[in-house]
Amino acid sequence: MDLRYTLGTRFSMGMKCLILAAIALFSGMTSACAQKKVHLKQADRLQGGKAGEDRFDRVIGNVIFVQNTTTIYCDSAHFFKKRNYIEAFGRVRILEGDSVTITGNKLEYDGNVKLAKLRNDVVFTKLATSTLYTDYLDFDRPKNTAYYFNNGKLVDSINVLTSVKGYYNLTSNMASFKKNVHVKNPDYTMTSDSLQYNSRSKILYFRTPTTVVDKDSATFVYNDGEYDTKTRRSDLKLGEAESVDYKLEGDDYALDDIRKVYKLRGNVIMTSKKENIIIYGQASDYYKLKGVSKVYNNPYLAKVGDDSDTLFISADTLVSIDSPDPQKKRLLAYNHVKIYRGDLQGLADSLEYRAADSTIYFYKSPVLWTEGNQMTADTIRMLIKNNTIDRLFMNVNSFVISQDSLINFNQISGRKMTATFENKKISRVYVEGNGESIYYALSEKKDDKPVGTMGTNRIICSNILIRFRDGKVNNLSFYTRPEARFIPPHELKKEDMTLKGFSWKGDNKPKREDVVKPFHRKSPSIQP
Repeated sequence: MDLRYTLGTRFSMGMKCLILAAIALFSGMTSACAQKKVHLKQADRLQGGKAGEDRFDRVIGNVIFVQNTTTIYCDSAHFFKKRNYIEAFGRVRILEGDSVTITGNKLEYDGNVKLAKLRNDVVFTKLATSTLYTDYLDFDRPKNTAYYFNNGKLVDSINVLTSVKGYYNLTSNMASFKKNVHVKNPDYTMTSDSLQYNSRSKILYFRTPTTVVDKDSATFVYNDGEYDTKTRRSDLKLGEAESVDYKLEGDDYALDDIRKVYKLRGNVIMTSKKENIIIYGQASDYYKLKGVSKVYNNPYLAKVGDDSDTLFISADTLVSIDSPDPQKKRLLAYNHVKIYRGDLQGLADSLEYRAADSTIYFYKSPVLWTEGNQMTADTIRMLIKNNTIDRLFMNVNSFVISQDSLINFNQISGRKMTATFENKKISRVYVEGNGESIYYALSEKKDDKPVGTMGTNRIICSNILIRFRDGKVNNLSFYTRPEARFIPPHELKKEDMTLKGFSWKGDNKPKREDVVKPFHRKSPSIQP
C-alpha cells in the first residue's frame, strides 16, 4: 500500500472531523445567541433614530417582538438592537408561554437579563390562578418572579389582597405582601404589616401581628401560623380574638370557620369587656354559632372590683354563654369550685353568674367564709353591687357558724337566711323560719382574771335578726314566740353544744394559691 495515500487519507478524514466539530460549535453558539436576542417580528412602519450615541429603530403600529417563548405587543417602540433592549409604548401586552399575560401602558425590556419593567395600569394575570393590578411592576423571567412597589392588588376567586409592596413567585404560586397589607373576603377583612399567600392552595401565612375582623364584627389578632381560606381552618400561634363581649388570647389557635369552632391552647386569657371579668386557663373552645366559650385545664376567673379588690373563682371547667338577650347570658363553673377574696372564701360543686342581675348562684353544698363566719345552705345566691358583695341569700338548711375568742362555736340555723353587707363586711343576718341559735356568753376581763364562758344561750324562734360589728356577732333579736334556755357551763352536755346539721369546715377554707393557678405568658406584659 502507498504510504503517501494512507497519510493523505487520514489527514483528509481528520480535517473533515475538525470542520464538522467547528460547524457544530458555531451552530450551538449561534443558537445560544439567537435565544438571547430579541427579534422584531412585525411592525407597520420602521424608521431610524438616535438617543445620544445609541442608535435605535423606531417601530410604529401593530408591533410584535419575540424572544423564545415570550411575545411582546405594543403600539410603538424604540428597539435598541445592539443593546438587545426595548422601550415600548401604548397597549403593551406580554405573553409568557400559555399561562401568563401582562398588560400596561409602558414597558422597558432588557433582553440580556430578561427583565421587564411595566408602568401605568399594569395587569398581571396567571391563568386560572390570580390577577395582579399595579402601576409599577417588574417581571424577572429567569426567576419567574413578579414584584411591585408603590401599591398593588392581587385578586383571585376568594380574596383581594392589597399592599404597598409585593412579590409573586409564579413557580410556587407564593405571594409575599409588605407594608399596609389588607385582605378582603366575603367572611372577613385582615390588616397586617406582612403576610404571605399561596394563590393556588389559598392558604394565608401570618408573619407579623395580623388583625382579622369577621362579618359579625368579631376580631382576631394572630402573630404566626396559617389559615386555609378554602376550608376556613387554621393553625395559628400567639394571638388574640375579640367578640362583642369578650377578648381571647392564647399561644396556639386552631380555627374552623365553616363550623365556627375556635380552639385556643396554652396560656389562654378571656376578658369580658363589660363585666370586669378575666378568665385564665390552658385550653379554650369557642363555639360561635352557640355563643358558648369553654375554658379548662386549670382555669380560674378574676372579677376586679372598683378598688382592685379582686374576687377569684376556680373550677375544673368555666363556661361563658353569650346571647343577644341579656337575660340569657351566663357564666358557669363546674366541679370543685373554689372562691377567694381577701374578706371572702368559698367552696361549691358548681356556680352560675348571671350578668343581667349581677348575681352568683352556688349549688350543691356550698360553703362561704367571711370575717370568721362560716355560711352554708343547700343553695346560696350572692348579689353583686358596685363590684362588691351586697347581699347573700341562703335557701334551705341555712347555717351560720362563728368562733369566739375562746374557740366556742356560735351557731344559727334556719330555713332561709339573708345576709347584708356594708363596706365589705357582714352587717346583719335575718333568719326566716325554723330559727335556732346557740350563743356563748363570755365574761368580761377584770384585772388578771381571764375571759371565760359564763354559759350558753340556746334559743328556738321562727325569725331571728343577728347584727354584726366588725364582722363579729354583736347582738341578736328574736321574733314570734321565742323559746330560750340558758345553760351554765357545769350543766353543758355535748349534745347542747351544737345544732342539728352542724359541720365546721374551717380546715377546707381555700387560700389564694389554691384558686389562682400558676400562669406564665411568653409575653411578660400580660399577667394575672
